[in-house]
Order: sequence, then structure tokens, then C-alpha cells
Amino acid sequence: MAAFPRLRKIIRKGLISPIQEFIKDSRAVGITLLACTLLSLFLANSNWSATWIGYIEKELHFPEWLHVPHSVLHWINDGLMTIFFFLVGMEIKRELLDGELSSFKKAILPAAAAIGGMIVPALVYVAFNANTEYHAGWGIPMATDIAFSLGVASLLGSRVPVTLKVFLMALAIIDDLGAILVIALFYGGDISWNFLLYAALVVIALELINRFRLHHWLVTVLGGILIWYCIFNSGIHATIAGVITALLVPLDKLPDYEHALHDPVNFLILPLFALANTAIVIPGNFTEAVTTTLSWGVLLGLVLGKPIGISLFSWLAVKTGLGEKPEGSNWTQLIGMGALAGIGFTMSIFITMLAFTDVIHQDIAKLAVLIGAVVSVVLGLLLLSRGKANPS
Repeated sequence: MAAFPRLRKIIRKGLISPIQEFIKDSRAVGITLLACTLLSLFLANSNWSATWIGYIEKELHFPEWLHVPHSVLHWINDGLMTIFFFLVGMEIKRELLDGELSSFKKAILPAAAAIGGMIVPALVYVAFNANTEYHAGWGIPMATDIAFSLGVASLLGSRVPVTLKVFLMALAIIDDLGAILVIALFYGGDISWNFLLYAALVVIALELINRFRLHHWLVTVLGGILIWYCIFNSGIHATIAGVITALLVPLDKLPDYEHALHDPVNFLILPLFALANTAIVIPGNFTEAVTTTLSWGVLLGLVLGKPIGISLFSWLAVKTGLGEKPEGSNWTQLIGMGALAGIGFTMSIFITMLAFTDVIHQDIAKLAVLIGAVVSVVLGLLLLSRGKANPS
């Protein structure tokens, strides 16, 4: 019998502990998403392509009167990703009320940087695609992947000032808020005001429950599901329900939800999203596919538009005296962080799926997002490393 405790100890030390340490590592999310992307790309372009894509697009049969998503892909994008947006919404609320965005002085620099990092990439995209069939994709290069960008920044360890990482996090959170507004306002369908009214009534009920200090996680879950169902059928994208529900969670309860959801979201939901949405069949005419105005608009919007917009608007905020450069950083490093913000990945791919219904257009945009992420990683790391060697 004594052998069993030793066996458990060996398993815990040799297998479970390394997994736990990996999950706690800030780079783990990016590594996991990258691995899932490579796996999905491989399967989509192998002899198992039809089977793999068939699983992703498999139809799920529900009674028509339920009006819910009808395929595995839609359940991931419209259902599970709502939980991701719930986590994002809590991050936004915490930072606005009690964090890096809780005062004008704290918020002005990342806010200015985020605005520049959304406007300039969109303008770059529009410059290529204003009068083309790809015009709807202007929101794709506006997005930043918080987990991926921070994970890459952590590769340089102490060579990147903590203040600069906080700046990137605050910038990315505001960027997410901007992406959420863009999705809600521009990438929905025809509006059903009745369902919006039903959603509003549930929101009011949850707010009253919280006001009377009757908050309970089960009530939040059930209320969130009702809000999701109403938003899904209203014509606004269903994932917005996650943000709305998060904003109703009392501030002192946020850590409990974030702790409970951090690992499931980052190591289950986001990997499933990556697996389902990067099953891209690379065309034989690859060069032609990645040299369309669509791919150039996305690629240059992310790789050039992001760092230019973030750096320019940050410089203006500092020069006008409204904001202060992160302590211990220099402009080269700040531009490097702007380059890392060009890792759109999760949000960019998500907006791609909303912007285009044509699979070919989706795949071209996704390839551009993936190429843009690789270039942004290399450019960002080079600039951050150079910035450390050349303080200014």
C-alpha cells in the first residue's frame, strides 16, 4: 500500500506540477494558442482536411422555435466566446473603477494610445479597400490580443519595465472596449427591439438584486444566459451579453469570478476558438491570395498602423502635458509595445468572422492576421531589445 502514496507523489511532481507551473506562466496562453493554430492549420491542409472541417461545421439539430446557434462553430463563436467576453468585461470594470483606468491622469496615455491604435489601422485598411468588396473588414486590424501581446512581452523579463507592461495591458483593455463597441454597433444584423427590451428587463432585475445585496453566482449565471439568449435573437452579436453581465457583477465579487474562469477561458475556450477558426485551407495560389487588397489592408493595418497610431497619439498626449511616458521607459520601447499590439489574433479573427460571410474572404483575412502576428512579434521584440540597449 505504501507504494501508492509514492506513486501519487511521483505523478504529482513529474506531471501535474509542471502543468500547473505552465498554466501560471504568463506566456502559457500565447504558446497554447499558437500550438492550437498550427495544429488546426496542419489538419486543414492534410488528408484529414474534410473530416476536420466537417467536425467544426457539423450541424447540431435543435427545435426551430428555440432560435439558438446551429453548428459547432457557431456555438463556439456565439456561445463559449460569451464567457471570454464576460472575463474581458470584468477586467474592464475593475480597471475603470479601481485600477489603471480609474482616474483621468492614469487613463489618458493608454486611452490616447488605444484610440490611435484603432483609428490609424482602420484608416490604413480603408485606404486599400474603401471601394472594394472587402470594405466591411475595416474593424479587423483595430484589435489587440491582450494575452498574446503580454505573453510575448514577458519573454524579455525584467528588460521590459513593469510600467510599460501595465501600459500595454491598459491600452489593450481600452482597445477591447473599442472592439466591443464596434462589434455591437457595426457587425450586428437587423435589430429586434422586443428582444432588446427583454434583455433590458433582465439587466434591471439583476441590478436590483445586487442593490439589495442579494447577489449569488447562480442568479448571475441564469441571468447571463437569459441576457445572452435575448441579445442573440436581437440582432446584436450575442457575445456582447458577456460584457453586459460582467458590468453587473459587484466589484468585490470580481476576483472570485476571475479566479474561477481564468484557466477554463484561457486553456479551454480560447484554444477551442483557435482550433475552430484557424482551420484555413491554404490555396494553391497562395501568393495571389496574400497579395489582395484585403490581405494588405489587414497586414499593414496591424504591422504598421498599430505602432504608428499608438506612438503618434502617445507622443501627442505627452507633448501636450496630458499624459506621462511610463516611468523607466523610452520611446523605442513604447514603439515596440505598439508593435506587439499588432498581434490581433483572437479579436481580429473574431471580427473577421463577423465582417465576411464568404469563406474565401475569411481565410484570406485570417492568413493576413496570422502573418501580421508573426511580423508584429519579431518587430516588437527587436524594438524592445534595442530600446533597452539605447535608453532615451
